[in-house]
Order: sequence, then C-alpha cells, then structure tokens
Amino acid sequence: MGKLRGFKEIEKLVEPVIDPKERIDNYNEFTIAPEDTQLQDQGARCMDCGVPFCHSGCPLGNLIPDFNDAVYKNEWEKALHILHSTNNFPEFTGRLCPAPCEEACVLGIINPPVSIELIEKYIVERGFKEGWIKPQPPTHRTGKTIAIIGSGPAGLAAAQQLNRAGHTVTVFERDNKIGGLLRYGIPDFKMEKKIIDRRLAILEAEGIAFKCNIEVGKTVSAEQLEHDFDAVLLCTGASVKRALPIPGSDLQGVVQAMDFLPHNNKAVDGQHDRDPKYLAQDRHVIVIGGGDTGSDCIGTSNRHGAKSVTNFEIMPKPAAGRTDENPWPYWPFKLKTSSSHKEGSHREWSILTKAFIDDGKGHIKALQTVEVAWKKIPGERPQLVEKEGSEKEWPCDLALLALGFTGPEQSLPEQFGLHLDEKGNIEGKNQYQTTKKNVFAAGDCRRGQSLIVWAISEGREAAHQIDTYLMGTSSLPQKNTTADLAAI
Repeated sequence: MGKLRGFKEIEKLVEPVIDPKERIDNYNEFTIAPEDTQLQDQGARCMDCGVPFCHSGCPLGNLIPDFNDAVYKNEWEKALHILHSTNNFPEFTGRLCPAPCEEACVLGIINPPVSIELIEKYIVERGFKEGWIKPQPPTHRTGKTIAIIGSGPAGLAAAQQLNRAGHTVTVFERDNKIGGLLRYGIPDFKMEKKIIDRRLAILEAEGIAFKCNIEVGKTVSAEQLEHDFDAVLLCTGASVKRALPIPGSDLQGVVQAMDFLPHNNKAVDGQHDRDPKYLAQDRHVIVIGGGDTGSDCIGTSNRHGAKSVTNFEIMPKPAAGRTDENPWPYWPFKLKTSSSHKEGSHREWSILTKAFIDDGKGHIKALQTVEVAWKKIPGERPQLVEKEGSEKEWPCDLALLALGFTGPEQSLPEQFGLHLDEKGNIEGKNQYQTTKKNVFAAGDCRRGQSLIVWAISEGREAAHQIDTYLMGTSSLPQKNTTADLAAI
C-alpha cells in the first residue's frame, strides 16, 4: 500500500490549528485544512504491513490501508466509497474519535503512526466539496416500518442502513433538534453543528422521517409504537449522570457537565440567553473528571472568560507512553493533553474531592480535597488510600462534575417491559434483540457509555439484525464485510 518506503521518508503530519489565544474568542472549529498533496503524502506512510492491526483497532472495521492507498494515488472518490462502505458518518468520527486505529497501527510500534483520522476527515470533506455525497434513496420499499428512539450516532446509523434496505424508518427525538449528544453534548469548537445539518439533509432526502419533541411515555406511549411499527429500536444512550454524593453537593455552583455543555450549545445556537448559573465568566472553575467531557468543560469555560480553570482527576498521572500493562496493539492508557488543556488549565492528579464548602449564602466558595494513592494487591482491584496530612482547600465559584454516566434512564425500558443487565443497561445480547422479539437496542443504552465510533458500529449491526428479523435474511453489511468493495 502507498509508497514503497514512504513511512521512512515522510514525517507524520499533525493537523494545523489556530493559536489558542485567537480561537478562544469564538466557538468555531479551529483546525486548518492541509493541502491535498500533504494528505497524499500521509497516505504514502501506510507501510503494507501485511496484517493491518488498524482493522482490529477500529470498532467499525474500516478498510484503512485501502483508503490510504487511494488517497496516495489521488483517487479521492474511490477513497470515499471505501470509507462509506463501513462508516456512515466519517465527518463525525474524523473529528471526534480518539482514533484507536492509530494506536493499533503497526508503524506506531517504532514511529508515529499513520495519520488515519486526519485522512478520514478530509476524504469526507472532499466528498462534500465535490458533490460526491448525494442522497441514495432505496429503489423499492418493503412495506415494513421501524421506529428508532434516539437520534444520536447509533440511531442515525441504524436509520440510514434500514432505509437503504427499503424499510420505512421514523426517528423519534425528545429534544428540539436531531443529533443527540452530537448536537448538545459536543461543543461547537470541536464540531460545528452545520456538520450535522448537512448530513441530516442527505438522510431526509433519502426518505427517513424525523420527529422532534417526542418523548415516549409523554407524547406517545410504548404500546402505540409497538402497535404502529413492525420493529422498534432503542438508541437512547446512557444519559444518567454520575453524581458526587459528598457534603455540599446541593450548593449553587455545583453543576453537572452535561447540564453545563448542552446549555452552552443552545446559547451558541441562539436558542436562549445564558443562565448565570451556567456561566464561567470571572469565576474560579474546577472541573472534576479527566475525560473528554471534562476537557470540553475546560474549553467552554475558557471561552466564557473564566478567571481560572483547574482539572481534578482521581487517577494517577498516566505515563507519557505505553507501559507493560497495556502493550501494543491494545489501547494505551497514556497521558493525553487535549486542545482544550492547551488553551489554559491547571491539572491535578491523584486527588479526591471530599466536600463542597458553603459561602454562607448557599453558594459554593471552595472545594476540600485530599491526595490519594492506589494500592495494588495481586488478584484484587486496586484500593484507594488517602494520604494523611494532604488536605487542602481550593477557591471555587463553579464546580463542573464530568464523572461520566451510570447507564440509560430506566423509565423507557420499563415502559416496554424490558429486562436490564447487571450493569443497568438494556439487555440486548441476543443479536441486539431485547427480551421482546420486536424491540431491539443499540449504542450506549445497550453496551454502556462508550465512543461515537462504537455507537455507529452498534447502529449498523443492529440494522442488520432487524432486517434479518423482518425479512428472514439481510444483505446489509456487517463489520469487516467487504462485499461493498466489489462495486468500486
């Protein structure tokens, strides 16, 4: 694949970005598109490794060496066909995926891996620019109807796949716009919402119906959906926010990240004015949680004009590179510094928040913390140990809890009479089918909080199973199926 010895001759390209001091003045995406010739050079770094471990690293099974080679040869439309054969929305994953494929890249053993995500992003951007991405409505309709509840990446992927099979698909969303966490959980500086809207226009033109402000149990019943549709797919995500049950957690100024971020996104969209309780301007902000959501809170707080932004993480600071505990090609638990961290933040590791301190008027004024260590015991889970004498108070006007999610809301599966597994997720182990044969589940509500790339994969796999349930067999592709390439 690519250029012989290209991986030895060409350096990895890191996507150029606007300087942090400039970009925090707005909510626009701040990456700078490379030249096509630069991207061709990056495709040339793919080294014909023989066994492409990037395939196993990608939950979608993207045919990465194939589209790398097509880009290197300046065959961009072919690269787009290859990419779309396994991924419905590369414009989402090309911006938001943590790129496990790159961590599994064979070249990454000795050198920086191939810039797979960068190439993916600009393949699809070239496709939109050239007008290659057009609606592809089905040539026939089966007469079968499917309701999909939830319009995040899992629901949208399943909708497109099932519509392509000829079924009539209706997507229900309880919010006022389609997109789920893509729209209201991801800040615009990571993905502007016009990126969602242009894809939705394609899906609508293909014949998918979207209905917003519809909540099962309020505006429509589960019984009605089961009556009106031949199959129902639940793609509601894992939206129950993890709490921090410590003294002072009910104080004003203690805010869940997934209340803070959607409020900001709607303000950026012009849907409402900013509520002062969600405003970081001139405040000492402490973000509790070191994942992507915490990073998004940091970037948003800096754009508000926060006085200071501090990030707490209960785990120890990761190593800069791989350790013996996570060798290649597994996902490495190594130090990650996001674009938001670079915009201005102070990070603290191995720190546990013990209490939120009241200012006497019902508002937070500080956090009380203690340093911790993780004691490893062979055969057991590590134990958290507090360090004596390490207590400290931190000035804080706004504490943002970015602690992840515990699972899906239980009211919806209860209305359908479904079972939950031991983790509180919707039980859908039998080919994505729940305990009701006509009701299926996919995405975070089935597997727990995960990545966008996994959500798309789940939606595609669930679509195959629903098609099989309705028709007895299915021609919809599954992971690592290369049949679609025959037409390229």
